[in-house]
Formats: sequence, C-alpha cells, structure tokens
Amino acid sequence: MSEKSQARAVQQWLTFRVGDEEYGVDLLQVQEIRSYETPTRIASAPEYVNGVLDLRGDVVPIIDLRRKLGLQNKGYDAATVTIMLRLAHGVVGMVVEGVTDVVNLQPQHLRAVPPIKAGSANDYLLAMGVQEERSLILVDAQKLMGTSAEDAPSCAPT
Repeated sequence: MSEKSQARAVQQWLTFRVGDEEYGVDLLQVQEIRSYETPTRIASAPEYVNGVLDLRGDVVPIIDLRRKLGLQNKGYDAATVTIMLRLAHGVVGMVVEGVTDVVNLQPQHLRAVPPIKAGSANDYLLAMGVQEERSLILVDAQKLMGTSAEDAPSCAPT
C-alpha cells in the first residue's frame, strides 16, 4: 500500500468523556467546540434537549449527551463543553463532560461492536477504537443525534 493510500485509511476522531467512558466522533463532523453556556429552554422539548443557542444567527438545539444516553445528570463544571456538530439536517450542539483529544485510528485499530439487540437504541455505535491500553466507543453522530430531519431535535417553526 502506498503512503497516500495509508494516509487515507487513517481516520481522525475527536474524543470526549461522558460518565466513565471515552467516546469518539468523526472529526470531519465537528464544526467547533465551545465552553458550556446555559441555553434558552424550550418548554415541550424532550428531557435530553437542554434548549437552544443562537450561533451566529442560527438557532441550534443543544443535546445533553449524558441524559440522551440515560445516565444520571451530574451538573456542569468548568470542563463541560458543547461540541457543535455539522449533520445532514443542520448544526446540533452536544454537551459532554470534556474533550480529551484527537486520535488517528487506522483500520487495524477498529473492533466491531457485537449486535446488542435488533432495533435497539444502540444503532449509533460504529466500532470500538483500540489503541495501546485505550478503548474508545466510536459513534455515528448522525444516528446518535437523529437520523433525519424528522428525528432530529428542531427549533424551527413548522
């Protein structure tokens, strides 16, 4: 395999912490990382939607990943950040406990995730990234945040 082919096989992941686990999302989907700001609450939004923020003129839904994954809420501190993700249906903010770093993973670092239950809510799991003693849960941000405009949290008028 040529150097160019090998370089293309490497994928970059932004890693972050939620609960006791470390997750990764494709770096190409990340628009920016912001310090946590309290969003404007939306009354009828699901519990995991913290509200919305005005991001340079765009209204962006803010999802608390801890709540979305069914974990106990522990509040926010100085390490809490919002990762702004560019998805097919627009930008969504994902609140996490902290960003770890960016890792480069080659195909040999990826392990398949066994099916947990057909049609389960875990279809957002892509793979486990294994690098030395470190294990990462790699997620499909599109599926995790909503697979379509109909599924996605929205604040646009209908």
